[in-house]
Amino acid sequence: MLEKMHGLMAFGLITLGVVFTKFNTASRVVHPLIFYQIRRAGLNLLPMITFLACGLGWVVIGQTVDLMTRVGAEDYIGVVMISVVVRELGPMLTALIVLARIGTADVIELGTARALHEIDALEAMGIDPIHYLVVPRVVGLGVSIFCLTIYLILGALASGYLVAFLQNVPLTPGAYLDQLAAALNWQDFVLLAAKTILLGAIAALVTCYEGLARPLRLEQVAAATTRAVVDCVVLWVFLDLAFLAAYAYWE
Repeated sequence: MLEKMHGLMAFGLITLGVVFTKFNTASRVVHPLIFYQIRRAGLNLLPMITFLACGLGWVVIGQTVDLMTRVGAEDYIGVVMISVVVRELGPMLTALIVLARIGTADVIELGTARALHEIDALEAMGIDPIHYLVVPRVVGLGVSIFCLTIYLILGALASGYLVAFLQNVPLTPGAYLDQLAAALNWQDFVLLAAKTILLGAIAALVTCYEGLARPLRLEQVAAATTRAVVDCVVLWVFLDLAFLAAYAYWE
């Protein structure tokens, strides 16, 4: 584990250095790749995120609002929604969907390229694989998870209230929005942006590390994909703990 953490940290520092020193180098090639990754990990997942937002609203938020109204705790609905949906469920569910659909595909794509010596061919042509393959994925996944999380949260909050309204919960839309606004503060926006971007960056770094950082044979690509998923989840848990401490500090 220590060896892997050392390798990931070194890989992350190298990528960060390339981002700051070569971001505008070969921009006609790299910048379209960034937009491609945003479209691939963001726009193409909108239907699934829409379905997940509706399901989260119907199953979790609608039932929570109904239950809290029944026990006379409707004054705490906004606090519960912000704590559960905005701070925790929204970012983590979005990141898991992106990891399952895009992160695993990245490990397979890059691991296969490594096994077939395509990465060696790029290096022989003077192309930096970090600049060409890793940086677009890090930026693209960070931006995509941030945007998809906002979309998921808004959809879940809206669909959850719709379910509560259909169940004749005595809570007006104005009161619902007032409670959400009262429970939000500026730290929530800053920490949500930082958390989602870091979730995407970690997913991209881990998947690229497992696919590129070491020699692979074709039969080892599946195992590398499994390792990438496990490593992402573990690192996300530690990141979430850090942000829980940050939320507690600001409160």
